[in-house]
Order: sequence, then structure tokens, then C-alpha cells
Amino acid sequence: MNDFAWQDHGMKNMTENTQDKLYIALISVHGLIRGDNLELGRDPDTGGQTKYVVELARALDERPDVDRVDLFTRQVIDSAVSEDYAQVEEPLGEKSRVVRVAAGPEGYIRKEELWDHMDAFADNILNYLREIDRTPDIVHSHYADAGYVGVRVARQLGVPLVHTGHSLGRVKRMRLLATGLTINEIEPRYHMVRRVEAEEETLATADLVIASTRNEVEEQYWLYDHYQPDRMSVVPPGTDLTRSFPPTGNETKEPLFRQLSRFLHNPDKPMILAVSRADERKNVTALVRAYGESPELQEMANLVIAVGSREDIRDLDPAARNVLTEILLFIDIYDLYGKVAYPKQISANEVSLIYRLSALGKGVFVNPALTEPFGLTLIEAAASGLPIVATEDGGPMDIIRNCRNGLLIDPLNIEAITNAVREILHDKDGWTELAENGLKGVQTHYSWQAHAENYLKKLRSILDTQEQAEKSDLPRRHPLLFQDRALVVDLDSSLLGDPKELGAFLELLRKKRRHVGFGIVTAYGIEPARKLLKRHRLPTPDILIVGMGTELYYAPQFFADTAWAEHIDYQWHPKALRRILGKVPGLSLCPRKDQLYFKLRYTFDATKAPDVEDITRTLRHEGEPVNLFHSDPNHVEVIPARASKGMAVRYFADQWGIPLDKILVAGGSASDEDMIRGNTLGSVITNPDAEGLSHLAEAEGIYFSKSQHARGILEAIKHYDFFGECRIPPVSE
Repeated sequence: MNDFAWQDHGMKNMTENTQDKLYIALISVHGLIRGDNLELGRDPDTGGQTKYVVELARALDERPDVDRVDLFTRQVIDSAVSEDYAQVEEPLGEKSRVVRVAAGPEGYIRKEELWDHMDAFADNILNYLREIDRTPDIVHSHYADAGYVGVRVARQLGVPLVHTGHSLGRVKRMRLLATGLTINEIEPRYHMVRRVEAEEETLATADLVIASTRNEVEEQYWLYDHYQPDRMSVVPPGTDLTRSFPPTGNETKEPLFRQLSRFLHNPDKPMILAVSRADERKNVTALVRAYGESPELQEMANLVIAVGSREDIRDLDPAARNVLTEILLFIDIYDLYGKVAYPKQISANEVSLIYRLSALGKGVFVNPALTEPFGLTLIEAAASGLPIVATEDGGPMDIIRNCRNGLLIDPLNIEAITNAVREILHDKDGWTELAENGLKGVQTHYSWQAHAENYLKKLRSILDTQEQAEKSDLPRRHPLLFQDRALVVDLDSSLLGDPKELGAFLELLRKKRRHVGFGIVTAYGIEPARKLLKRHRLPTPDILIVGMGTELYYAPQFFADTAWAEHIDYQWHPKALRRILGKVPGLSLCPRKDQLYFKLRYTFDATKAPDVEDITRTLRHEGEPVNLFHSDPNHVEVIPARASKGMAVRYFADQWGIPLDKILVAGGSASDEDMIRGNTLGSVITNPDAEGLSHLAEAEGIYFSKSQHARGILEAIKHYDFFGECRIPPVSE
């Protein structure tokens, strides 16, 4: 099959020969990402993941078999944060860079509020790739939001998707429930339903899932419906050993030591150290309680808590503010003044120094997180010669197994934390052995060089085994003269239904046709669609998208786009699908006349059939990734994973060279959602089937018509001033 990758604009396809140097696109949407002085711990979104993706990009930059690495993240233009995050590009090395993509409001917002903007993020990545005239060999997404984006970018380009979860929604939900929060308290803040749905879709689509630990694969990913262990590989993250290293003896001369000493009666005592974000999941308050309830620990050591940087606690987001407030309350309750240091500012360059200060005084590093997917801070502590005490939930199990440099604890057991810390501090000979073990273990298992080598072997394996076929030339379509925008309407639920208003719409279209591309999308096949065009005297569209996005035809004689057919044929097995779905109660295959090669249509009996999510889950468990639509109460349609109305619209937009924000799309049913979301000028046209799109009212920039059918489309044209400025109007309008 031909994996189409924007060839009409001459983009280089780098996967034809996997011996070529690789172009890798990393996607990490949220947080504040820059090359230097990362603001680790600034908030719950700026933690170890941001450091990991930057250092991964730099490690790949040093590889001779890598040509280019782009790290896509969200652009932030906000006076409350550094101007660095507004720059579109920032070099990380000779071959790597951060690329910041606009998505949603300019300001910095937490990741849970970004979901409605992820389609635009995907569209803008594709815009960037068109501009640089390159197609990545691999798309690698990080975390659930990037997974959502990565699925769409990889499918559109026809390249493999690699995913790293970093933390998982189902695990987080269980842990939040364990802290006493209710489901009704969790969902409004964390939007867990959307996150888990994105994770399920990502796991079903990804060619490879990279996990940090075996525990992550066996104890966390198995909670997911689309758990596929044969597609999962453990590749432990690396650490920068030029920044994390044992103490030199000069650490007490640094300003940071004087800063910590301001808090402490006896700053020369060993240091019990915690480094994390101010996040309730990091469970730092449990360590404060353990220290506060143990006079012996207070006698043996000081407690140093580095939970990000702040100017004023009152200016922090509510979650971080609550954590810091609780820490200060416990310090006061236990009267720990002079025994606990909690500095306001720890720069990224000082993080490695604080580990060395603790190691110099023969202290211990403690990570009491409720769950820790990997534990980069544990690796940094080990590389600094500092023994560790860590949660038994997640990645620390592998780290301590490999490095033999500490103890695991139940993070909910205060006494267990106390005993583990006391044991390490009390045994001086044992402390030295743990420190030396950690240094050796990090060199062996957790260097970035080892990580990059292992990582690239996994990528090569994907490229070597991926279905490949000889490329065929795409039938070129020259951009039509004078057309700088396009109108794409859904035939079934939007355009037809009001003959009088249809006539007014067509008259307007005829007047503007010279300047406007016109497209029609429909669930019907080509022959029924052409009959409808003729019956209603509709003009021949420049592009006719039929079968819910599975077939494309061009004017004037309805030439079929064969490259699109080859692109979506990837992993499409209609015979196997009919076999699997034939066993599902409540589903019956519709007559042959209702079937297309790329679209299977079934009657749906709601009294007998499982819901659509369960049917999709069944298919993915059988290794059949598809898009499934409940188009009306009595039917479902199954189409290839790479096909949809939205993907087809983006494909032809690229061919024509028309920006998505100059394409007005008018839809009215659930199958229209992905063409309405994102950078298009999206409109929902009122009709009996539009209820399936009602949730889009919460998304910014989508117009809901007051009138039905063609009159509703005319409303949308006016709303967007489509024949004039052609833009989303300001909020005041």
C-alpha cells in the first residue's frame, strides 16, 4: 500500500529506506518547555516530563543516524511567564529544536483546560511540516494530550506513532480516590473521562508504546482496554551525567547552602531531601508528618523540601497553593522551625547541587509519591551518590532493583517512611554501600547514550516491519485560479431539506464560485451521491467526499483519487471485520447496496447490541483499528482508521494549498465532528441529528446556526464573513 504523506507539495518521505538518517517529531503539549533553566516544579504541569523530552531531543541530536529532531510544544504568549515560551523556534543542538505551536488562548493554562484545543494543535503541526517541506519518519507523543494529537498527525501523514504515557489517567484516578476525593470532585478538575478516552485511542493506534519500567507495563497499562503488551517496550530514561555527579567537597561554598542555612539551627546535620512539584500526588506532606512525629529523625537530620519556585504562594494555582499551605501548617503543628528548610527559589541549575549537598552530608533522598511512573529525581539522586527511599508504586521498583541503592516504602504508611529513612541514616557503612551501588547502577542502566541507542533500535524495528509498498505518483491537481478559500458542506444533514433556502444558497454560491472552492461530503457512495446532486440541481463540486471520508472525487468528471484510497487501505481488513462483527448481538449487516469497500454499514438494535465504545473495544482487541460511527439510532458505520470526513478535508486542503482557517465547514451529525474541530471555520447546522454535536458548544470558535439546512449555512457564511474577511469574529460580535 502507498502511505501517502503530503506528496502533492513535494514533501520528502524519509521512510522509503530505513537506512537513511531519521527525522523524529516529538510532541509534548503542556507545561513550560525551553532549552535551558527549565522551571521544574513551577506547577503540576512543569515536572520531569518537560526535562525528559528536552534531554531526549539532545541525546538524539548527538546520534549520527539522526538527521533532525523537532520537539513540538504549545506556544505561550503571557506576561506572567518568560518571553522564551513565545518564540516559535529554539535550537537545542545542531539538529534539534523546540517548535512552539499555537493552540487555544495565548496565555498559560493548565493541561486539563487544553482538550478543546488539541485539534487545532494537530492542524498547526501539519501546517509547520508543510512549511518546512518535510515528513517525519516517526511521530512520538508524550502524555495523553500529545497522544490525542499524535494519533491525528500520524494518521494524516501515514507514519508510525510511538507513545510514552509518563503517567496514566486510570492509575491517577484510582490514587485520587484513595486520598478520599470523590468521583464528582475529581472529574471537574481533571477531566479524567476525556483523558482516558484519549489514552485508549492512543494505545489502540500506537505502533510502539515506550514504558520506563516493567512495572508500568504489567501493573499500569494492563488496566486499559487496549492493552497490547507485544507493542510495549521498556526503555529506561537517561540522566545527564555531566550535570548529576557526586559531590566535589566545595558545595557548602555555594550560595544555595547559605540560603538553606537561614532556615536551620544546625545546617551541618545530614539532610533528608525531597525534590518535586507542589502536587498532592507527590505526597510530600506525608514525609513532613513522618519527620514531625519522630523526635529521633529530628535529632538525626534536617528536612529540606524543594517543591518548585515561587514568589508569592497566593499567586500559585490552587492545587500548588494548597500543597504548600499544608506543608507550612504541618511545620507549625509539629513546631519544626529551625529543623526544616523550604526555599522559595531553586533554579534548574541548582537542582543537581542540592542533591550533592545532601550526599556530602550523608543524607537520604525521599520520594513518597502516591505513584511514580518512572522517577527521574531518583536517578539524579543516585547519580549524585545519594541513597534513596521511594514509593513502591511504579518505576522506583525497577530503579532500586537495578541500582540496589535504597528502600521501597508504602507511601500511605507514615511509620514505614520513618523506619526506612532512619535505617539508612543510622547505618553509616550501609550508607556508603548504597551510594556506591547507585553510582554504578546509573552508569550501567540510565545514561542518555544507552537510552538513545536502545530507543533507536526500537524505532528501526518499527520502520523495518511496517507495511511498505512502492510509491505511486499522486494525480496532481493544480490550484484553481483566484480561489483562496473553500466551503465544504455536509449533504445529508445540512444542505438538503429546505428547497427555497437551498435556492438562495446556490444563487449566492454561483456569484462567488470563481473565488471559492466548493466541496460536498456525504455518507453515501458515489452513485447515490451523484443522483442526489442531479435531483436537487446542485452544481458539480470541486471535490466530492463520499462514504464518510473514504472516497474522494474531483470535478469536472468525478475523477477518483487513488492515492487517498491507497493511504486509508492501511490495516483495513473488511473480511475480518465482517467475521468479528457478525458475532456481535444486535448488529446485522445491511444489504449489499448499502456497502462500500471502505465502509461497512450495520443495523443497530439498541435493545440487544453493546454500546459503540464496547464494539470499538472489541475490534481493537482483535487488532482491527477502525473509526466507528453511530450515524443514526438504527445504524453504525465502520471505516478505516485513517479515514474520516475531517481527515479527507485536511487532505484536499493541502492539495489545494488553502489554509484550514479559510475553509468553512458545515456539518450536522456526529460523523462531522472532526472536520468541525480544529482550525477550520466550523459550524453546526441545526437539524434533528445535530444533538450528537451539542457538546461542541463548549468549544471556542464553533458556530451553531439558529436555522436549519441551507438557511443555517447562510447564517454561518454571514457569521464568519466568509466572502469578506473570512475569520472567526471577535467575541463581542
